[in-house]
Amino acid sequence: MEEFLAVEESIILLLLIASFVAIVANRLRLPYTVGLVLIGVGLTFVPAFEIEISPALILGLLVPPLLFEAAFHLKLDDLRRDIGLILMLAIPGVIITTLLVGYMVSISTGLALPAALVFGALIAASDPVAVVALFRRLGAPKRLQVMLEGESLFNDGTAIVVFGLMLEIAIKGGEFSLAPSVTEFIRVAGGGVVVGIILGLVVSKIINNVNDPLIVTTLTTILAFGSFLVAEHGLHVSGVLAVVAAGIVNGNIGPRGMSPTTRMVVFNFWEYTAFLANSFIFLLIGLTINVQLLIENWQAILWAILAVLVARAVSVYIFSLFTKDLPWKWRHILFWGGLRGAISLALVLSIPNIPVLESDRLKAMAFGVVLFTLLVQGTTMGSLSKVLKLVTRSHAKEEYERRHARFIAARSAYDYLRRMSQQGLISDHTWQRLSQILEKQNEVLIESVKDILTSDPTVEAEELDTTRREALRAQRSALTDLMRDGVISEEIYSQLVGEVDIGLNQPSLTWPALLRSDGDPKSNIKILMAVVIQKQDLENAIASLTNLSFTVTRLSGTGGFLRRKNITLLIGMQAGREDIAVKALKNSCKRRLEFISSPVPGVQASMPTPSQVTVGGATIFTFEVEFYDEF
Repeated sequence: MEEFLAVEESIILLLLIASFVAIVANRLRLPYTVGLVLIGVGLTFVPAFEIEISPALILGLLVPPLLFEAAFHLKLDDLRRDIGLILMLAIPGVIITTLLVGYMVSISTGLALPAALVFGALIAASDPVAVVALFRRLGAPKRLQVMLEGESLFNDGTAIVVFGLMLEIAIKGGEFSLAPSVTEFIRVAGGGVVVGIILGLVVSKIINNVNDPLIVTTLTTILAFGSFLVAEHGLHVSGVLAVVAAGIVNGNIGPRGMSPTTRMVVFNFWEYTAFLANSFIFLLIGLTINVQLLIENWQAILWAILAVLVARAVSVYIFSLFTKDLPWKWRHILFWGGLRGAISLALVLSIPNIPVLESDRLKAMAFGVVLFTLLVQGTTMGSLSKVLKLVTRSHAKEEYERRHARFIAARSAYDYLRRMSQQGLISDHTWQRLSQILEKQNEVLIESVKDILTSDPTVEAEELDTTRREALRAQRSALTDLMRDGVISEEIYSQLVGEVDIGLNQPSLTWPALLRSDGDPKSNIKILMAVVIQKQDLENAIASLTNLSFTVTRLSGTGGFLRRKNITLLIGMQAGREDIAVKALKNSCKRRLEFISSPVPGVQASMPTPSQVTVGGATIFTFEVEFYDEF
């Protein structure tokens, strides 16, 4: 019991440290992973803070959720464009890195070649977590993010397989047979991919028949850890590649059957899980580093860093020649973005303590390379991106931020002085004179902001999309409060939140996409959908469609055999949004059983017999239009 409480205390303390570092890093606009490593190194000097770290803990508990989350969000359409370069960097690139680093380290440091090749294999696994996080914040090209992340996902698995082969060769005294080694590589790597694909397809099939957010989240969790365990310990193939394959399959097939609310719950869960795994991994990297060991082996570390950089340059600049339309500045980013992290740490800690491997020396070099890539390459990536002009901001965007900031500052001054006047801290006379001046100033600033927005539709679209999402989040929060206070039932809450979540899950293709430079949203409408619904469904249907920014015109009508009013909605939309509208109507127009009175033949009309009929739902007709206008 006491040991359990001690572990719990350590976990809570590490989470507290991670949260504090993340807050500070956000304020300083620095990669929080770098801060975690530095804090971890600092904690090694605290005698009372000692944590035993097992390689199995990192590979079996922390790496699977990290890989699964990244693979789950990696879309096949994005991956397909540069799959050739990604696989070249992940397979022959790992082999080249292993051989080149091994030979350079062996020659420069005097380390035995088998041990040097083991080091080359374990350091070949890249971990660009800090770089990808920075790219997302800067708004770097999505294609470049996919290339870095895709390479990391695949080369982690291949590096582990190559590491196992090199470790076996080193232990056996340097004996190497090409054919058996290649066969073993294909078996372990290919077997892991096959296991991941099969399990991913099975779980995706189950998810398509389940619509409970908690169950779906649980199934994805089982898939992430289960695929690793089945592959690694059950079939003795690559568990890492199994997780990557399962994540890609499940992320591209599974969400198709999820409701918007379920999708949001699952995505948020994995985002949080990845944050936890990252936090623990980078803290553990810092806690594991032996500063004294680094000092004693500083020369070997410098050679190792040089060898890793040379091998990375050779791989990136040679293999990128086979890729079309890849800017040279992107190649520089790929080169400098080859960070090392969790996988390298776990592998070096798993090396047995035998003389031929000189495990302490390998640990020192691995820790030194990891520290260099995180503290030097990771922190300078932002500056390099700016020098290479990786992310270009338009003049209109910068001018909008400048004018908008001036308006916010002026309005804050106006509100502050108004409160002072209300509290009697300044006289009414002074306030009356100043308020007129400040109001005129605010009017001028409002017009200046409007001018820049209307002059550039892209800037206007970005702000409109942000505003739209904030409005939907406010609606979601209000619905949550209503359900918590007992004003609405969980069933109504689920229905209404589902409508809001449909809008939140859509990309920037709603209000902003309806705009053009003259501000007329009707100019982009190419599809007209006529929908016949029952009156009971009117409010739900209009609210759901409005949240998704469709233009809706209402026409009243009289039903046929039911002798009741129905409503015809004319919905204008851009081409390609029909499925979104149909899904919204499906969620908001419910079928129900009702009883109506109908005369029975041979019986007086005053004695009707109830008849059961099905009403509700929506009848949909779709037309292509060349011109759309409202009167």
